[in-house]
This record gives sequence, structure tokens and C-alpha cells, in this order.
Amino acid sequence: MIQLYGLRLSNYYSLTKALLIEKGLEFEEVKAPPTQEEDNLARTPMGKMPSIGVDGRFMSESLAIAAYLDRLQPEPALLPADPFEAGKVVELICHIKLDVELVARRCLPEAMFGQTVTDETKETTEKDLKKGMAAVRRIIVCDPYAAGSELTLADFYAFYCFGLANAISQKMFELDILAGHDDIQALMARLAEHPSIARVEADKAA
Repeated sequence: MIQLYGLRLSNYYSLTKALLIEKGLEFEEVKAPPTQEEDNLARTPMGKMPSIGVDGRFMSESLAIAAYLDRLQPEPALLPADPFEAGKVVELICHIKLDVELVARRCLPEAMFGQTVTDETKETTEKDLKKGMAAVRRIIVCDPYAAGSELTLADFYAFYCFGLANAISQKMFELDILAGHDDIQALMARLAEHPSIARVEADKAA
């Protein structure tokens, strides 16, 4: 059985949990905060969440875990069979993750944990968030799913990355990064009702 290490407050933990459910794989949740303790670093070299354990071996980074799960359990497929289209899904994931969610994370300490970030950080973050959303806008499809007609891995990243990024943006800048993107908002609402995601969100609320 797969062990899923981390905490439910992490969007990437929730994403990975949703993927495990989507694939119909058995797993157990193991509470493990992001620390620099050696036992945690043995599972995840930077001490981040989540990580998984499989027969005494460990893996970190959600995209690496997702690639492993897609090979471990090919159905339902979350990457297109066509190699180029599969690459386009990963491209979209990278822009959502790197140019939107990780940009917003610069202000996470102040937005969520009562710490303080510099005015310069706030200014560059707000500017770069708008730039990142413009980049995503150029390649996201939303017809009806993020990368086209079928549910893919990009949809899980869209739900969990846009969700956190928008929460931070609204708290810090009173800026709804999804405003004016009606198709992305409709996608988010559709994904909230998708069974694996809905189960994860219900577990978090319980």
C-alpha cells in the first residue's frame, strides 16, 4: 500500500490525494509536517509536502509522483496518448505551477501565517501574477477541460494551484486573478464537483 505523507492543508498534498483516489489506488495518509528533521528529509530532500512511500522507497514532488501513478495505474489515463499532446498538458501544468502558483507563494507567509513580506516583494508579486495569468491564458483551452475535451493532469493542477494563488492574491492585493476569465471560473466549478476532488475537499472540511 502507498503511504501519503504530509498535511491536508497543503494544496499539493490534496492534489496528490485526489490523484490516488482518481486512479483507484489503495493508500494511507500519514501526518508529516514539513520539517528539516532527518526522517522527513529521507522522504523528501527539501523537507516539503507531500511525499509517498512505496515498499520502503520514497518519492517527493507532485509532478514526479503524478508521473509514477500514471504508469502504475494507466487507467484512467491523465495524459493523452499522443506524445505531443501529452507534452502540451505538461507545458500547461508548468505555466500554472511556476508562473502563477509559485509566484503567489512569495506572499504566502504574510497572507496565511501572519508574517511580513517586503513592499518590493508585494509589488513584484502582483505584477508577475498578472503576467503569469496572461501566459496561462494563451495556452489554456477550457473546452470543457483545461487542455481540451478530456480530463487530464492539468485539471488537477488548475484546481489546486489557481485555488491557492487566488486566495493569496485576494488577501494581499484584493485582486481576483480569475476575474474576467469566465471559462476558467466555470472549469473550477466543474472540477469542484469531480468525484475525486470533491472527496478530498469533503475530507478537509470534516
